[in-house]
Amino acid sequence: MPASTASPRPAMPLALYALAIGAFGIGTTEFVIMGLLVQVADDLGVTIAAAGLLISGYALGVFVGAPLLTAASSRLPRKAALVALMVVFTLGNLACALAPDYAWLMAARVVTSLAHGTFFGIGAVVATGLVAPERKASAISIMFTGLTIATLLGVPAGAWIGLHFGWRATFWAVAGIGVLATLVVALLVPRERGERIRPRLRDEVRVLGRPQVLLGLLATVFGYAGLFAVFTYIQPILTRISGFADAAVSPILLVFGVGMIVGNLAGGRLADRRPVATLLGTLAALAAVLALMTFALHSPTAAVLFTGLLGVAAFATVAPLQLRVLQKAEGGGENLASSFNIAAFNLGNAIGAWLGGMVIVHGPGLGAVPWVAALLTVAGLAVAWWSVRLDQAGPKAPSTPATLVPISRTA
Repeated sequence: MPASTASPRPAMPLALYALAIGAFGIGTTEFVIMGLLVQVADDLGVTIAAAGLLISGYALGVFVGAPLLTAASSRLPRKAALVALMVVFTLGNLACALAPDYAWLMAARVVTSLAHGTFFGIGAVVATGLVAPERKASAISIMFTGLTIATLLGVPAGAWIGLHFGWRATFWAVAGIGVLATLVVALLVPRERGERIRPRLRDEVRVLGRPQVLLGLLATVFGYAGLFAVFTYIQPILTRISGFADAAVSPILLVFGVGMIVGNLAGGRLADRRPVATLLGTLAALAAVLALMTFALHSPTAAVLFTGLLGVAAFATVAPLQLRVLQKAEGGGENLASSFNIAAFNLGNAIGAWLGGMVIVHGPGLGAVPWVAALLTVAGLAVAWWSVRLDQAGPKAPSTPATLVPISRTA
């Protein structure tokens, strides 16, 4: 009714914050191992390099597991799938805490990672269904706030626990977060209406073949690869180019973490109002920040400033990129397409880290990583621009009535 537009904006549903708690736990377990490598290596009798592979194994599990586990759970109601995924996450972290050797720990990390992409993928679909259409991007950003807070607070806290009580205690603590997240998701996330007409798996797979869905996934891969080309090597960049001591890196990364939170929430709000302009604008902003970092890194003050701006620009892209894929998959493919986009973020992570390493090892060197990273994001921007142009040039596909897959907006 028209009168509703004059009423104050309703508060975001509590279910979104339940999803954010799950995202916090998943984000913590993904990155906390970076602060535990020495303890894990010493305790299990492996090298630091071997311990580092626990990060690669997790990332590979996310990339492979996101579409596979989404497909396997395609017949489950979304709420039931989210609860099941948090159970997998909790059991995986318990297995990490109890791991008797390196092989067990690696297997447990991979099992835990399987829940990652599918939780964020299905969670994004649920989040957008809990709010009015004009607030979908903000709903996505609130869920992803759990991931950004994990980077800012969860990972340092986990590293502190590991330092004082042993690395296994960190995984026990994360498993406790998993138990909490399982309970709040089960209690607060509403059951969907209309689940009897959920699409079949082959119909969801068919949606992935839509050109605009594929372009959305490609924009995510290249757009986000630029971030990780730089962020993977942020420690040597700050110490060898900007001249910071090793001890200064952690406080500077807190600046990055604050930037992530600000950018994530701002990107969601902007995408609610102008989704296309925000998609193109945030990717352009990320490319500009990366390019300018090439010059800013030679000044310590500018290096800190641009590290924070990198966090803002990078995470401002998350909600519009995820929303773009969801919009283009409407009509039955939202679950699988959303999970594939989470996998695309991780593929961008892998590509960016690999290319950054190639630039360092084979030239032109560490100082060139930011502008090479900017070229990756420019490629993502070009893909997104092409996708938008196709929207404007061609006939618009008939939209699917919202009544086909309705989602309750009340708990």
